[in-house]
Amino acid sequence: MDSISNELLILLLAAFVAGGIDAVVGGGGLIQIPALFVAYPGESPASLFGTNKCASVVGTSNAAWRYARHVVMPWRTILPAALTAFVFSYAGAATVAWLPKDAVRPLILLLLIFAAIYTLKRKDFGGLHAPAHSGQRELVYATLLGGVIGFYDGFFGPGTGSFLIFLFVRFFGFDFLHASASAKVVNVATNLAALAYFLPHGYVLPVLAGGMAVANVCGSLVGTRLALKHGSGFIRKAFLAMVGVLIVKFAWDTVRLW
Repeated sequence: MDSISNELLILLLAAFVAGGIDAVVGGGGLIQIPALFVAYPGESPASLFGTNKCASVVGTSNAAWRYARHVVMPWRTILPAALTAFVFSYAGAATVAWLPKDAVRPLILLLLIFAAIYTLKRKDFGGLHAPAHSGQRELVYATLLGGVIGFYDGFFGPGTGSFLIFLFVRFFGFDFLHASASAKVVNVATNLAALAYFLPHGYVLPVLAGGMAVANVCGSLVGTRLALKHGSGFIRKAFLAMVGVLIVKFAWDTVRLW
């Protein structure tokens, strides 16, 4: 009983921290997923991933709602991106069966390094909110972004939130605050697409998912409040920190597999 209580406490803490990180720059899965695998080594990976998605989608939805109350949301960009991301996330999940994930790991590592260097070199990157597109071009770019990121999240996943923020800043002229807020809505869409597969197949631990969802929401409340209070400068620093963590993780995984 004590062992179960300790495991549950650790998972709730992991979900809380993951919710806070996700609300700011994404990347909460780096905490939540390993914690689930350590606590339940005998459980099927699909059930653990489904449980993670259940907790994450609630926390991310809460963060998106809180951002929407305080930030003018660029819905004409967000909604096409979110819709396309939903469709392509499901397609990405289906592709896992025939395309090995290890084949794309070095490419993702290079993209992360590029994003970090680009952000560091341009001190004003993401500091000013000046949307760069409108009309038909905005729709096309948003659809492309949603398709690429949605497919990546369904197929692979780690770093989706951070990639979204970078792309919203780089290609749409958003500041980091608006980029983070927009990323949450697209993340909700990709999480729902994953759950569209996991839930009907029973790949969820419902009681655990419910508890972790509550903890994730609590963490997202803290993370969103920090982001709104401190603005783009704070999110930029958190973004660079998260990208640094992702680079180390991908580099280690790549070297270990060799």
